[in-house]
Amino acid sequence: MKWALYERLRVATAADASAALVINLRDGAQALFDGMSWQGALELSAEQQAAVQRMLIADRSGVLPENEELFVRSYARAPRLIVVGAAHISQFLAPMATLAGFDVIVIDPRRAFAAEHRFEGVKLINAWPDEALQELKLDSTSAVVTLTHDPKLDDPALIAALASPAFYVGALGSTRTHAKRVARLTEAGLADKVKRIHAPVGLNLGGRAPREIAVSILAQVIQVRYRGETS
Repeated sequence: MKWALYERLRVATAADASAALVINLRDGAQALFDGMSWQGALELSAEQQAAVQRMLIADRSGVLPENEELFVRSYARAPRLIVVGAAHISQFLAPMATLAGFDVIVIDPRRAFAAEHRFEGVKLINAWPDEALQELKLDSTSAVVTLTHDPKLDDPALIAALASPAFYVGALGSTRTHAKRVARLTEAGLADKVKRIHAPVGLNLGGRAPREIAVSILAQVIQVRYRGETS
């Protein structure tokens, strides 16, 4: 590995960020994606960069699909699931996502909800979502789900998530609720990004109980992580 790229990789991994190194097997040229930007002498097309990021999100290494001269080495940390809102669905979602291998963080400024006795073993942050997400430094292996049903909490979190490379952004609420949300976010200047929001959140499994909604959300997050789509 080129020394400059090694240093960038060392800094990224020391900061608990995910990164991917791409090597051209024909000439040895290299490029590094540190979760936010690209560096190195190897130039990749937008499609190739997107494919590399898909492999990093899924923590996969190997030759790039349809580009067998390009080898990708992923240095991915455990994926993060950041849940905004500490109500009933979150109480089921957090332990299930932990069992599925996610580092789970629950954010809610309402201490009565985000209390340790309700989320045993889960990292809790009692702060406003936008402030907490800024500190967490969302990257391409992060997923964000808003579950409060309160625009004062959900909207700032969504704005922060949409400004990040998080691989998944989801929001609880009906189709009508989401239409109102889209209008607010469009007015906030995010018209070109609101399509990234998965809403109503979760796969349509048919269940309506909190634990069933939690299953559908986790299933969709995993699906997007590996397939990059929800069809």
